[in-house]
Amino acid sequence: MSMSADYQNYDAQQSRRLRLSTLIRLRWLAAGGQSLAVIVVAFGLDFPFPVALCFGLIACSAALNLFLVSRFPAVHRLNPDAAFGILIFDVLQLAGLLYMTGGLTNPFAVLIIVPVVVSATTLPIRMTVALGITVVICTSLLVFFHLPLPWYPDTPLSIPFVFVAGLWMAIFSSLTFTAVYAWRVAEEARQLADALSATELVLQREQHLSALDGLAAAAAHELGTPLATIALVAKEMQSALGDDERFSEDVSLLRSQSERCREILKRLTSLSAENEGHMTRLPLTSLIEEVIAPHRDFGIDIRIKPGELAGPEPVGRRNPGVIYGLGNIVENAVDFARETVTVSWTWDEEHISLRIVDDGPGFTPDKLDQIGEPYAGGRTSRQGGGLGLGLFIAKTLLERSGAELHFHNSAKPGLGAAVEVVWPRQALVIADQKAVDRV
Repeated sequence: MSMSADYQNYDAQQSRRLRLSTLIRLRWLAAGGQSLAVIVVAFGLDFPFPVALCFGLIACSAALNLFLVSRFPAVHRLNPDAAFGILIFDVLQLAGLLYMTGGLTNPFAVLIIVPVVVSATTLPIRMTVALGITVVICTSLLVFFHLPLPWYPDTPLSIPFVFVAGLWMAIFSSLTFTAVYAWRVAEEARQLADALSATELVLQREQHLSALDGLAAAAAHELGTPLATIALVAKEMQSALGDDERFSEDVSLLRSQSERCREILKRLTSLSAENEGHMTRLPLTSLIEEVIAPHRDFGIDIRIKPGELAGPEPVGRRNPGVIYGLGNIVENAVDFARETVTVSWTWDEEHISLRIVDDGPGFTPDKLDQIGEPYAGGRTSRQGGGLGLGLFIAKTLLERSGAELHFHNSAKPGLGAAVEVVWPRQALVIADQKAVDRV
C-alpha cells in the first residue's frame, strides 16, 4: 500500500472518531436538564427524595466535563475505548439518578438509551452491543431495586408491576430499534463518504492523465532555453577546436544530439498547439471509439450499432469523468458477456442516448434494485464478483455530467444486462460552446 493510501486510511479512521466537544456539550445539556428536573421536583413540587445525592451524581458528571476540557483541546477526537468508557459512565450516572427517583417509573427513564444511540453512530458494533447489554442490566435491576418515586407525602401511589414490566419492554424495544436504525444510517453514510472519496480520486487521476499534453508542452517550453544554450556552446566549441581529431568527433556528436532534442521538443510543442482544439472538443462517435478501444482484445466481440440519428452529430467537451464512467460500464459488460457486447446510440434535437448490452447472465433480481449503491455487491463474472463500487463511481461521474442511467435486463432472448445512458443534448452543446470560447 502506498504512503498516500496510508494517509487516506488514517484520515478516514480519524474522521469516524467521536469528537470530544460533542460528548462534552451533550453532557452539559444532560447535567442542566437533570439539575432543572431536581430543582422543580424538590423545591417546586416539594416532593421528598434524596436531593443531595442526586446533585452529587450530577456534580460528578460536571467534574468529568471540566477535567476533559482542561486536559484535551476542543478538536480532540476520542479513540473508541475512551469514548466507550465515557458513555458507560453516562449510563451508570443516569441509572444512579433513576435509582433514587423511582426507577423505571420515573418518566425520564427512557433517556438511558441515549448513550447507546450515540455509540451506534460512532463506535464499533461490539462496543455498542456491550453498552446496550449494560443498559438492559441496569434497567432490569431498576425494576426491582429503587427508591420510591417522588410523590405527594399524604397521597399513596401504587404502580402495578405489569405496568413497570411494560415500561421495561418499551425501553428495551426503543433501545433495540433506535440503536439498529442509527447504526444503519451511520454505516450507509460512512460507505457513501468512502465511495465518494474513491470517486474523487478516480476523477483526479483521469484529469491528470488528460493534462499530460499540457505538461509536455510546458516541459518543452522550459527545456527550450537551456537546450539552445547547449547547442550554441557546442557550435562555439566546434569553431574553436577546428579539425582537432581529439575532440571533433565528440563535439559533432554533441551538436547532432542537441539538434535531435530540439526537433523532439518542437514536435511536442506543435502537437499541443495543433491538437488543442481536437483534445478539447470530442464528437460523440469519437468518444464511443475511445471508450471501447481498450476492451477489444479480451476475446469478446464488441459491436457498434448506430440507431436513429436526427440532426448534426453532438460535439462535447472532453470530460475525463464521462470517459472513465462509460469505460467502466463497457468493462463490466465485457467481463460478464459470453461472446458479444453491443454498443448502440441515438441522438435527436433533445436527447443523446447510449445503450450497452451484453449477452451474459444479466442482473439478478436482488442486485437490480441496488445497482449504483456503494458496496452493494456485483454480478458474478469469470473473474469473480465485485463490491459494486466501480458501478457507483461510474454512475456518480456520469450523473455529474447531466446524464441519467437506467439498469435493466434485456427483454430479447440471448441478451443479458442492458445499461442506458441518456443526456439532454443541450448539456453537451453548452459544454462544447464553453470549450470553444476558451480556445
